[in-house]
Amino acid sequence: MSALQTQPVVFDSFASLGRVAASTIAVYVMVMVFIRISGKRSTSKMNNFDWIVTVAVGSITASTIVLRDVVFLDGAVAIGLLIAIQFLVTWGSVRSRAIERIVKMSPTLLAHNGELCEDAMRTQRVTRREIDAAVRGAGLPCLEAVAAVILENDAGISVIPSSALKDGQELAVLRNVQGDLPP
Repeated sequence: MSALQTQPVVFDSFASLGRVAASTIAVYVMVMVFIRISGKRSTSKMNNFDWIVTVAVGSITASTIVLRDVVFLDGAVAIGLLIAIQFLVTWGSVRSRAIERIVKMSPTLLAHNGELCEDAMRTQRVTRREIDAAVRGAGLPCLEAVAAVILENDAGISVIPSSALKDGQELAVLRNVQGDLPP
């Protein structure tokens, strides 16, 4: 292509539109089959590893649909490999604590018995406003009504109300949570 020739911006050809339409349908079906094979983890709330795979699959999907130099089989192999790797890593993380620690971040305690864990909040870059929003979302009137606020490994914030505990009962769900109790 010479310096004076440019790529079409609005319309190239009906053949190009047909290729995009055929690629879109084929890639859609292929991704649906792969996700069905790999299971619910492919579309669940995501930890960092799941998010990376999802973004990569989305990028490859788009490239396979619209880029002429990425053929369907190349995209299918790349997506299939990513989903297979995700399956193997999640399979391994269920069976090995070492793999689980590498792949998944631990939940972090952000508040305990109505007290903020400010060091953990700073480390995790969570603001008081975000905690207040989570407390409101749990239907509680104030932080003092909270037994624990936990930043989960999928970046969701869980709130356990104090009313859920019986007298003297400790939170068994905190056994896998990182963080120090507030002073």
